[in-house]
Amino acid sequence: MPPITNDWADKLKEEYKKDYYKKLFQFVGAEYSSRTIYPPGDDIFNAFHLTPLKDVKVVIIGQDPYHEPGQAHGLSFSVKPGVQIPPSLLNIYKELQEDLGCYIPNNGYLVKWAQQGVLLLNNVLTVRAHQAGSHHNCGWEEFTDAAIRAVNQEARPIVFLLWGSHAQQKKKMLTNPQHLVLEAPHPSPLSAYRGFFGCKHFSKTNDFLQRHGQEPIDWQIENI
Repeated sequence: MPPITNDWADKLKEEYKKDYYKKLFQFVGAEYSSRTIYPPGDDIFNAFHLTPLKDVKVVIIGQDPYHEPGQAHGLSFSVKPGVQIPPSLLNIYKELQEDLGCYIPNNGYLVKWAQQGVLLLNNVLTVRAHQAGSHHNCGWEEFTDAAIRAVNQEARPIVFLLWGSHAQQKKKMLTNPQHLVLEAPHPSPLSAYRGFFGCKHFSKTNDFLQRHGQEPIDWQIENI
């Protein structure tokens, strides 16, 4: 796992000393040496690398990485260029189209969001090939909890988009009254029709940011 070297490093350094993280580090190393694991090792911490803590405006929490070849690259819901758009992300695009008029692009590469301050953080940061949820309860949840607590402590208004029960479990850590917490069902085909469609989280996010003197997010992902 490549080190986190930006301002996240100072906020997370105490985690590296804890027993759970030492066990997690050993577990992940053993998994990569003996199995096919996603994302590639160098991409595990891309959410932190691409979105420094000082730049975070919005947090979108996913579950765990995509588990098929070529998909995961360390950002929740995002896939690499040339990879078919997964169903949940397609539903996110459909809601964006209805909410803000964004066209549905031909790719699922969300780096543009990350570079604008959207922290695309999965609850669990690694997964075995073809085995969704296979690295749950191995220590990642404790590490990403620490990251969410660090964002919660920031003294500026930040929006948290909690889609589905896994993301909503993080709500208990969001105690800073400056922040906006928006909840909806997960955008997967199984649940999107229960209230994700029509939630208007993207326009609500931008309205909140602008009211607090911040630049809104340009949510349009362009065609490649």
